[in-house]
Amino acid sequence: MSTRRKADDEGSFVAPPSSWVNHIPVLYQEIISGLQPRSGGRYIDGTVGAGGHAFGLLQASSPDGELLGLDRDPAALAAAAERLRPFGRRARLEQQSYLGMADAARRLGWQAVEGIVLDLGLSSLQLEDAARGFAFKHDGPLDMRYDRSSPLTASDLVNGASPDELADVLYRFGEEPAGRRIARAIVAARPIAGTRQLAEVVAAAVNRRPGRGEVHPATRTFQALRIAVNGELEAVAAVLPVAVGLLAAGGRLAVISFHSLEDRAVKSYFHREARDCVCPPEQPVCTCGHRATIKEMTRKPMAPTSGEMAQNPRSRSAKLRIIEKLVLA
Repeated sequence: MSTRRKADDEGSFVAPPSSWVNHIPVLYQEIISGLQPRSGGRYIDGTVGAGGHAFGLLQASSPDGELLGLDRDPAALAAAAERLRPFGRRARLEQQSYLGMADAARRLGWQAVEGIVLDLGLSSLQLEDAARGFAFKHDGPLDMRYDRSSPLTASDLVNGASPDELADVLYRFGEEPAGRRIARAIVAARPIAGTRQLAEVVAAAVNRRPGRGEVHPATRTFQALRIAVNGELEAVAAVLPVAVGLLAAGGRLAVISFHSLEDRAVKSYFHREARDCVCPPEQPVCTCGHRATIKEMTRKPMAPTSGEMAQNPRSRSAKLRIIEKLVLA
């Protein structure tokens, strides 16, 4: 159940860590220039996080552009509320999955919007919070939920799923080639209490300890568990048509993804909806009746500059795709 809260309500969210309030978002300039915010426009940040992209959109749409920011994580919303406070009622925040953006917008009386941004996946700020259990740099509980009121945790999968179920999660969501071996090792080591223990079990299962500067062998396992716990890929596939449907003609949608599974889903949907015919290539005559609804503004994804990657190493895997809603006759 969503909890609607406004950015200018005193005490709406718990106080955010100071590092969150000053967080610099990935591909900031590319998002602002790509969405082309203007005065009077209405915008949605479906993954508002600490409010970095939202701040830029509100600033660029002054004096009266409006923004609706959504996030499942109340800690992120606390940071966003603090960061967007100078904009007053031009910024509205709601604890909500981006899947509910259409309903949230209509509660504000918005039938269509000029721009939407989705920054998918996990933020570095969430990674740094050991209590959230997203990473193994510091020991923490096997949680991994964006919304901590959600019932399923990583511990439920690690300590409760069968070897076959675990192997399927690791392969589908982590593209882990050693998934079956890792799944058997996890089951044999139960109960597993925390992130560091899980990382050690995975490293032992593949008989590899991480060297300096190398990717940890448990990285794909942690990614897979997080995606499964939060239903991320299903949510990405479901939100894209919702977002396009909410755009006004000429409005733009920008999506940042951080791993190949997300980007593949975004690319596939954008390519399909930018074509007038989606019949099989070998079919000589079109019978589908499909019409393009969008124009791809980035046929190939945009990537961070070398300067941004040096400042924020996590950004190196980011890919940005932008589309524009077509004016249909």
